[in-house]
Order: sequence, then C-alpha cells, then structure tokens
Amino acid sequence: MPATIVIGAQWGDEGKGKITDLLAERADVVCRFQGGNNAGHTIVRDGEEFKFHLIPSGILYEAKTCVIGNGVVIDPHILFGEIDALRARGIGADNLRVSANAHLIMPYHLLLDGAAERQLGKFKIGTTGRGIGPCYIDKVARVGVRVQDLLDEKILRRKVRVALDEKNQLLQLYDIGTLDPDQVTDEVLAYRERFEPHICDASLLVNKALDDGREVLFEGAQGTLLDIDFGTYPFVTSSNPIAGGACVGAGVGPTRIDNVVGVAKAYTTRVGEGPFPTELFDDAGAALCEVGQEFGTTTGRQRRCGWLDLVALRYAVRVSGITHLAITKLDVLTGLPVLKVCTRYKAGRKMHDEFPLLQTDFHHAKPVLEELPGWTDDLRHCEEWADLPETARDYVQFIADFTKTRVKFIAVGPGREETIVLPRSIGRGGAV
Repeated sequence: MPATIVIGAQWGDEGKGKITDLLAERADVVCRFQGGNNAGHTIVRDGEEFKFHLIPSGILYEAKTCVIGNGVVIDPHILFGEIDALRARGIGADNLRVSANAHLIMPYHLLLDGAAERQLGKFKIGTTGRGIGPCYIDKVARVGVRVQDLLDEKILRRKVRVALDEKNQLLQLYDIGTLDPDQVTDEVLAYRERFEPHICDASLLVNKALDDGREVLFEGAQGTLLDIDFGTYPFVTSSNPIAGGACVGAGVGPTRIDNVVGVAKAYTTRVGEGPFPTELFDDAGAALCEVGQEFGTTTGRQRRCGWLDLVALRYAVRVSGITHLAITKLDVLTGLPVLKVCTRYKAGRKMHDEFPLLQTDFHHAKPVLEELPGWTDDLRHCEEWADLPETARDYVQFIADFTKTRVKFIAVGPGREETIVLPRSIGRGGAV
C-alpha cells in the first residue's frame, strides 16, 4: 500500500492517532495534510500516553520521515512546545520536515478568533479559539504569512505591516487594542533558527518517496462532517479533512493514492456546537461518555455522545472514497443490553435515506433507529475476529454491510496492541 490516507469519518475524535500509529510502523513517510493545533491525536503505547496536536503521529518512529504539509496552519509556539516535550521524554524530532508553503498562525489570529466567537454570542460556532479560522481566512485572502517568509526578514516585515493595517482596526472594534508590527515580527522571527533545519519542499519530498517505491501515510485531522465544504456547515472547521484534502494539502496528484482508511467510533461523538441527530441525553449517553473517556485531547471539553449514525458514515465513505474502515472503541459498548444505529432520518414529513442536501433538513433531522443485541463479554482480550462475541461480530458486520465497505481494523481498547487486524482476503461489500 504505497500511498494511504487516514481520515476521520465522523466529527473528529475517532481515534485516528492510534490507527495512524499502527500503519506508520510500515510506512517510510508520514505526512499531516490539513488543520492546525485545533486537532489532537492520543496514542497509547506500552502503557505510555502521547498527545499530538501538530506533529504527525509517526514521530514516535525516529527512523520515519515526518512531514507537516502545506495545508496545515502552524502556531510556532505550539509546534516547538511539542518538540521540547518529546525531547524531554527521549524522543527527538530531527526527522521532522515542514513545508515552506505552510501558513503561520500569528498573534493577531488568536485574538481575532476569540473575539469573533464572543461577538457571535448564541450563534457561536464552537471553535477552539486557537486562531485556525482567521489564519485560513488570510491564506485565501492572499495576505497570509508562510513558513518560508521567516527566511526573508524584509518580506516578513512588509507582510505583517500590511496585515496589521487591517487587523488593528478590527482589534480596536473588538475593544482589544492594537499590535505593533515590529514587535509581532520580532516575536515570530525568534523561531527562525529553530524552523530552519526543518523547512523543505514537502511536495517534492513526498513525490520522490512515492517515485522510489516508499510507503507514504497521509494523516488527516478532524473529520468528514467538519469539512468546510461537505460538513455540517457552518459548524465546521476551516479546511478539508476529507481524503481529497490530502492531495491539495501535501502536493500530490490523486492518481498516486492507493487506499483511504476511514476511522469511525462504534458510536458517535461531537465536540462543540451544531446538529447531532443521534445525540443521547439519557443514561446510555452518560455511560458512553464515562466509559469512553470522552473528553477532547486539545480542549478537554466533554464530547456529546450518541448512537452510531450509519447514514452519516455512508456519506463519509462516498465523499472520501473510503476503501477500508477502522472501527474504534467497540469495547465501550460492552454491557449495553440493546444497541441502536441510525439507518434513516426523518425531517418533518420527509424521510432521508441519504445525508440531506439542505442544512435545514439536517438541523431538524430525527434518527430512525434499528436495534441490535449487545454483549457483556470483555473485548479487551480479543485478538482475532473469532474471539469477539457473536453479537459484537454481528454489529460490525451490520456496519460493513450498510456502508458497503471493508472493515479492516477493530479497536477493542486504547492500547496499540488492542487492535484486531482483519485478513487481507476479506473483500469489499462482503466486508467482514
């Protein structure tokens, strides 16, 4: 599998870090292609927990080349904070490369992000407040600061000065005050020496690796339903977490991609604002939150929990061309006597077998649920498909049949080793 993309197939927080870590073992290059430090991946290896926000999960393998692609927006303070934390634990970052075309999150982006959310009041989107959206806005408006600008102080100072001509007016409107262009530039320039050894032409690096027959793993952040184009707009992120985003965010052509792994929990969670048809407000929802430890890696916010939404999952399969599914946290469902899955939506008098076209319909969608029997067996000792209780196998088979996609990985615990990898011979459509 020379080129594989790993993406979230729900609203993020699906456990992509664990699956990426598993696949990174056989990859030569791991490339993060979108988002910023509004994302978080948690990896548990040998009982030790690692949390990443910007650095690709493959960094734990020091022989791998880890790449932050042009589609990522980078807060230098966060990036080098992560690097320092890793080095304190005996893990170097000499194998990290950063695209010269990636954009930098500037101090004014952080201020504007928080101010804009406060201004929206009850209509707030629920951003992490980390400056991601404002940075992407500047990128599209062609006034952004890129990593390569650190290497040309004259250009950097001019860009910051031009940007603050506008930003300072906004900051004054928000009653925050103004920023001094020279002070902001000096603050960012302080990272130049640390950045320099890592800066590269990431597109060239990745394409050369593929030309040489090396295996490249593209690591996504957030999830399909947070995609700026295909997610539950406007309650979305500011980039494209779908598989197509890997091509744009890493500089590779679509013909180079071999497989797309979509990661989905055995139930559904969401952080922040926005519609969530299968959300639970009862004891079952509380149990999922408690047993699943559903708190955001980046923000610590409690995640909203609900039954598995198969309509949304099938939609994710379609828009990303998912070839393999990884089902995580199957063990969290243990002990629930009855499991429910959403197979249709009802919005007013309309029934929807597919993800609704109109956001109004999705905002008012009620789930049509099917019931499946649960199980009481502890799954964390299961090492193969046959070790799972029959009802657990039936549950996974139902997911595979409904989405018409092969299930390749089943996580039965947080540890890297607590993952069942299904045989290669299992085909699409007959899924498990």
